Amino acid sequence: MTENPTPRPATGRIVLLTVSHRVAPGLLSFQAWDTLRAADRVLCADAGHPLLPYVRDAGVTVEIAAPTAPELVDACGPGATLVVIPPADGATDTALTDGLARLAGSGRAAMPDLELLPGSYDVPGARLLDLVQVMDRIRRACPWTSTQTHEGLAKYAIEEAYELVEAIEAGDATELREELGDVLLQVALHARIAEDAGDVADAEGASDAFSIDDVAATLVEKLIHRHPHVFGDETAETPEDVHALWLRTKAVEKHHRTSVTDGIPLGQPALALAAKLAGRARAAGLDVELPDVPAQSDEVGRALLAMAVHAETTGADPETSLRTAARAYRDAIRAAESAPPNA
Repeated sequence: MTENPTPRPATGRIVLLTVSHRVAPGLLSFQAWDTLRAADRVLCADAGHPLLPYVRDAGVTVEIAAPTAPELVDACGPGATLVVIPPADGATDTALTDGLARLAGSGRAAMPDLELLPGSYDVPGARLLDLVQVMDRIRRACPWTSTQTHEGLAKYAIEEAYELVEAIEAGDATELREELGDVLLQVALHARIAEDAGDVADAEGASDAFSIDDVAATLVEKLIHRHPHVFGDETAETPEDVHALWLRTKAVEKHHRTSVTDGIPLGQPALALAAKLAGRARAAGLDVELPDVPAQSDEVGRALLAMAVHAETTGADPETSLRTAARAYRDAIRAAESAPPNA
């Protein structure tokens, strides 16, 4: 008769919890809460960690400790479960994880089971919260940024928009990603400046202050309003249907205008401005003669205006057309510069 072998002690278990600092600290997965409640010990190096009050409210005891990898392995006896809560900023404790990896690879230590348990995840757009936090700090601490105004930064918004267009036309994805970030920087900075207007309002009783959340809320409201085929009862099966729906929506909005030119920014490039004005006039069924230009020096302007109006009528974008021609002209200049001199 064969004797039953002596039962092998259960292996210990070290659980490294991962959480996103961009998610409210009490929002953990069911598996994370279940593991925390069942653990023999829960360790955290940071006494001020924002997750701790929620964990303690759930009846879980947390020890404030920062053991090294060997200390953690020694403390994890057979059958025990130890949970380590990560730093509050969502970073990984690389000293601990590297130490555990070295111990496991050395073969000199009886290793417990190691588990990486995601407690919460970033949702799409979560990194925008980092942008808000970083911008807040820069606005407070940077001597240059802290003194900037909407008016002083306006030129940078224009420059970044041009650089974004250039990246799009170049078809460079890496450059496009960077330029989109630069445009987003302008949005975040202007919103932060506007938020500071609330400090002035406390003393003066009136405020034009708003925050990045107000900017996002206004945009969300506009997007929903302008896409009733997505968020409402309208139906649009084709791009042509969407365009027709857009025209009907704009027709309702026009009731609040005193002119078809309302809402056209005069600070945009001149060719684009002329084409936009021509498009509005044509859509309104207005037959507008080009203005007479008495000054000799403005004859060029009238000619350019006529070309912009013609381009809009034919469906061409005069700004894009001129940029395309200008780039070809630039290439021709470079070719002329590199050509050998005439003998």
